[in-house]
Amino acid sequence: MKLYLVRHGQTPWNKIHRNQGRSDIPLNEYGRELAVLTGKGLEKICFDYCITSPLKRAKETAMLILKEKNIPILEDDRLIEISFGDYEGVSWLEEDWDPRVPKDFLNFFDAPEKYVTPPNGESFESLIVRTGEFLSELCRNEKDQDKTILISTHGAALMAILNNIRPVPLKDFWGEGVHKNCAVSEVVVEDGIPRIVSENRIYY
Repeated sequence: MKLYLVRHGQTPWNKIHRNQGRSDIPLNEYGRELAVLTGKGLEKICFDYCITSPLKRAKETAMLILKEKNIPILEDDRLIEISFGDYEGVSWLEEDWDPRVPKDFLNFFDAPEKYVTPPNGESFESLIVRTGEFLSELCRNEKDQDKTILISTHGAALMAILNNIRPVPLKDFWGEGVHKNCAVSEVVVEDGIPRIVSENRIYY
């Protein structure tokens, strides 16, 4: 089994550094362009099917990458982005900071092990568990061991999937940083065991 995991293209909120979480923000024109270019970079890959987060930005990214390829596109809620709860839509920029949000919210990127889950939000631990269940179920699926699958998801959800393959302390959750929009990571699954082949590759 081969898995190609892609983070969605750019959205208007990405551009202005506003965190999205579960907010269903579509791609902007640049994000669509990135998805099309990524599709050209992957055009020789014979995907058997695609699994996507139910959010618009991930679904549209998948459709643009696949273009005219007539393959099934399935949705899985376990690929949805982490929820920021009451802090959805908050800007990461100092000049636009919402005074109702504590400054330690920035630990989300800077010190994940110290991150306090926002009211009505989702914890890193929950994200890692649900994406791990998704990956484990996929890898155990005997009928798909010879398949090549496109997976379209989000920055934190994608990193959680990869960190289920190479377990790391929560403080190292982000590794070298959140993946770029439309960056692709390749995973090979042999005898039910996933292995990362490449990570954060861009085609634009």
